[in-house]
Amino acid sequence: MLFVRSFLILFLSCMTITINLCFSSNPSSLRTLSVDGHFSFDEVHHAAKDFGNRFQLLPLAVLYPKSVSDIATTIRHIWQMGPDSELTVAARGHSHSLQGQAQAHQGVVINMESLQVHKMHVYSGNYPYVDASGGELWIDILRECLKYGLAPKSWTDYLHLTVGGTLSNAGVSGQAFRHGPQISNVNQMEVVTGSFE
Repeated sequence: MLFVRSFLILFLSCMTITINLCFSSNPSSLRTLSVDGHFSFDEVHHAAKDFGNRFQLLPLAVLYPKSVSDIATTIRHIWQMGPDSELTVAARGHSHSLQGQAQAHQGVVINMESLQVHKMHVYSGNYPYVDASGGELWIDILRECLKYGLAPKSWTDYLHLTVGGTLSNAGVSGQAFRHGPQISNVNQMEVVTGSFE
């Protein structure tokens, strides 16, 4: 009988250790990722708020990417952890989203403002366009375009929003009736998908 009790206590102890290791492996596995930017595991409270101020979902970590590769590496890693990890990912720009759209409860929030892939560049010519990252503010794009006597065809009524944030919601504004929403005026876009492309 003593042997059975000892075995049962040992068995239950092993189960508890296994369960604890499963839950604690999420943050440590993110710490081992090789990225150009960095993860923050302590200063995450700011990423639990948005403009609507109705939802406050605390993430496990905030990624401050320096390259698109950082985002792809993180998404690939979370995907490879499998469905049991329950980690979610959300992109966060200038935090004007509502209803918790840019929040990831116990997941990873990607701070898109830290992603400065390249300097914004305005191409003036027969077919003028601007090349900008998703973390750029529309006000900065407008200021840069005005130096060349140009302006975007369509923009939102509030310009202190990021390109990625408005394009994720089509970018509907007062000019949309004439020039279409912002998304209709995009020539090319780089998107990181769940299949890491």
